[in-house]
Amino acid sequence: MVAPFELHERLLRLIARESENAERGLPARIIAKINSLAEPKIIEALYRASQAGVKIDLIVRGICCLRPGVKGLSENITVRSIVDRFLEHSRVYYFDNACQPQVFVGSADWLPRNLFRRIEVVFPIEDGVLRERIIKEILAIPLADNVKARVLENDGSYDLAEKTGKPHRSQFEFIELAAGTENGPGAHSVKGKFPEVKLAERPF
Repeated sequence: MVAPFELHERLLRLIARESENAERGLPARIIAKINSLAEPKIIEALYRASQAGVKIDLIVRGICCLRPGVKGLSENITVRSIVDRFLEHSRVYYFDNACQPQVFVGSADWLPRNLFRRIEVVFPIEDGVLRERIIKEILAIPLADNVKARVLENDGSYDLAEKTGKPHRSQFEFIELAAGTENGPGAHSVKGKFPEVKLAERPF
């Protein structure tokens, strides 16, 4: 999918498909990890999807013009921002597609400049092993962050994520995964410069 050509329209169709699946009683979910969200038609489509019953989790580091948790409009949408030691810069889009997940990665934030005024490329992850790794690591770990994550409230303010259960600091867990690559994910703990963090299993 390439901007400024078909990317915007394709995104709207993917969001609409999740809405249709939810209305038919099929599994429907959207997760997006992006830097910014401000494109009006994308926001409107996400609102419609929420109203249809689609669970939507957005990891938006910077600007977010969508208001989550508004009764009758965006009750099924959560937005979190993570600002930590490293600059979060990956863009990942997940669509459940009635239990046949599609995952896309690429360069585009959901901003007018990215969708209409720049050349941006987004491509699907077709290898099942890589797709599952992105889902269960790159998306699931930030969604579990309860140390550095801030949750956007429906009044536009941000509050620290609720600290329930074991602390999860996503960037340290990514460091642990990277350090354990040779002998399997999470095989080693990072010591010395960083506090030791044990990677916990977390259902997606």
